[in-house]
Amino acid sequence: MATTTKTGGIHAPVQPSPELGAIVGNDKLPRSQVISKVWDYIKAHNLQNPENKREIVADEKLKKVFGKDRCSMFEMNKHISAHVKA
Repeated sequence: MATTTKTGGIHAPVQPSPELGAIVGNDKLPRSQVISKVWDYIKAHNLQNPENKREIVADEKLKKVFGKDRCSMFEMNKHISAHVKA
């Protein structure tokens, strides 16, 4: 019986840009792992706005990915997508 592995969509390995690689590492990762590692970084560095947890206050590394000082958690994926390639 053949086994199937998920290799498309969110499971497809992507290559982070150097800017994103400074946060998640430079190895190819599934997009889901990239998002998870960015959230780990945000939480470890206490970068959520305490008054509005949906807002991320970017440090120097995240500014290079987001292109701005603050970003909502909903637009974060759009900025990350610009920093990965298949």
